[in-house]
Amino acid sequence: MIARDGPELQGAELHDRLARTWSRKPGLIGWLSTVDHKEVGRRYAVTAFIFFALAGVLALIMRTQLATPESGLISADRYNQIFTMHGSTMMFLFAVPVMDAIAIYLIPLMVGARTIAFPRLHAFSYYMYLGGGLMLWIAFALNIGPDIGWFAYTPLSGPEYDPGKRADMWAQMITFTEVAALALSASIIGTIFKLRAPGMRLDRMPLFAWAMLVVSFMVIFAMPAIALASAFLISDRLVGTQFFNPAEGGDPILWQHMFWFFGHPEVYIIFLPATGFVSQITETFSGRSIFGYPFMVLALVATGLLAFGLWVHHMFATGLPRLGYAFYTAASMTVAIPSGIQIFCWIATMWSGRPRFAVPMLYVVGFIITFVIGGLSGVMVASVPLDLQMHDTYFVVAHFHYVLIGGAVFPLLGVVTYWFPKITGRMMSERLGRWGFGLLFAAFNLTFMPMHWTGLMGMPRRVYTYPAGMGWDVLNLVSTIGAFGIAVAVILFLVNVFTSYWKGEPAGPNPWGGTSLEWATTSPPPPYNFAHVPVVESRTPLWDVDGGPLPVMTGLQVDERETLMTTLIDAEPDVLEASAEPSIWPLVAAIVTAILFVGSVFTPWAIVWGSIPVAIALIAWFWPKKALEPGEEPVSA
Repeated sequence: MIARDGPELQGAELHDRLARTWSRKPGLIGWLSTVDHKEVGRRYAVTAFIFFALAGVLALIMRTQLATPESGLISADRYNQIFTMHGSTMMFLFAVPVMDAIAIYLIPLMVGARTIAFPRLHAFSYYMYLGGGLMLWIAFALNIGPDIGWFAYTPLSGPEYDPGKRADMWAQMITFTEVAALALSASIIGTIFKLRAPGMRLDRMPLFAWAMLVVSFMVIFAMPAIALASAFLISDRLVGTQFFNPAEGGDPILWQHMFWFFGHPEVYIIFLPATGFVSQITETFSGRSIFGYPFMVLALVATGLLAFGLWVHHMFATGLPRLGYAFYTAASMTVAIPSGIQIFCWIATMWSGRPRFAVPMLYVVGFIITFVIGGLSGVMVASVPLDLQMHDTYFVVAHFHYVLIGGAVFPLLGVVTYWFPKITGRMMSERLGRWGFGLLFAAFNLTFMPMHWTGLMGMPRRVYTYPAGMGWDVLNLVSTIGAFGIAVAVILFLVNVFTSYWKGEPAGPNPWGGTSLEWATTSPPPPYNFAHVPVVESRTPLWDVDGGPLPVMTGLQVDERETLMTTLIDAEPDVLEASAEPSIWPLVAAIVTAILFVGSVFTPWAIVWGSIPVAIALIAWFWPKKALEPGEEPVSA
């Protein structure tokens, strides 16, 4: 007989049997083969923050080198490697993966699902991401780290100007991360479209879920461009094709078009999840549902669409036809409109509610201030005459750090504080959190605000030293002092995380008074997320019941992993679907795929011979499991 959750199974018996069904096997093999989205999400987050710390150390080395003119702390070659590693790690190994990490953990909980869609696929994505990061940093430790910038402009990244394996390592790291991102996007889209709780229509979804849905589609449309570009680059370098060699009919500008067609949507792939964080925090701490929900959703979708129409504003200095400049200037300015709508909706939510300025809300305020500054300077560099003057100066460095750190890291630290009790069951220290926010806000502006002036004074980007007497000395020293202040603030945040994890005040299921479904289960959540699938009747389900029990739906199997699939638009119950069991094969598939990718840097034959173990691993992965015996009937429905 098949046991199902229903009136006959309640209380401790139900929870014990669900825990046995959904828990991973003990031991190392069980740990490596888990497909629990919460475990994979934690691994993604920890790995991403380790890369963040490593990239931060490289930033401090660069700022120390630039603190004084004519510094000889590091050589030009080492500076180029550090500069490339810092940018590549921050963009590809931290900023996007850390947003995905939070989505992996929270999205199934927010939509009321017991698991994520395609559980083995998202476990595979983590191992691919880890493999790409390890390859890049091991290469750097062996002094074959890339030295071509995180953008790898041709022809400087081609075989003529960059012999050896440095650029190959960078291009292959891109391959790792694009595979990981595409796999994860498929899981997130499947979860949001088909695993939502009954009644959670599209117009009732949390805004963070909407943000991740838009971002996942952006990844699917943007990643093929950089995948093709990196494949062309590796082909030029390893097998003698001439895609970017003008002497043989290639075009180096083609690289910039392909890279920035991905690269500018990448900025919004990082930024849009942060807007989802801000919406969740603002709603909770203002005590009212988000103002202008339909406009917020339309703003997210509009940003995702417009992001693909303005990549050439990175290329105004390349001599492209002037008629195109007008279009890309207009597109670059237009994309600020949906962001402005979101900011006004957040402010209106605070204004019409009763805001509580706990630490997560302080990070929201810091985000709004810094992002507005970065957005205004972004509109400035969207103007062709201004951009031609400020292109490749430190003004642009200031702009994108205000957008990316102010627009992503501030909300990220705020939401880590916000969801920390859900993940760990303990509260972070409010006192340490306030000190950390204040120091970070002050140090951040101390670091990057002076770069606007050094840029206007003509200091170029990507230089490892500069002569004395240019008027940049004091401003660079101030920026360096601010950078060390940021480091102290991040250390203070980490101290708060670790001490709170071990000694923090215990948190209940919903310590902040949040409204979305992740707060309807225990803190931390059990392996099965929800004993019964919740039913949603509005955008604010937890506020509707005012601390009481949510309406639920019963009928899922207890002794088999089973999920409820709902219809796409209205989230009406559709079908019960078996969920994948834990498996070691995603790890095996990732290992043999990594061997193929790394081997192809040294010989094209690695692709031929490496495809055999990849095919074996995938066949074992997808091999169908034994079906249920005929004639079995559920105990209750």
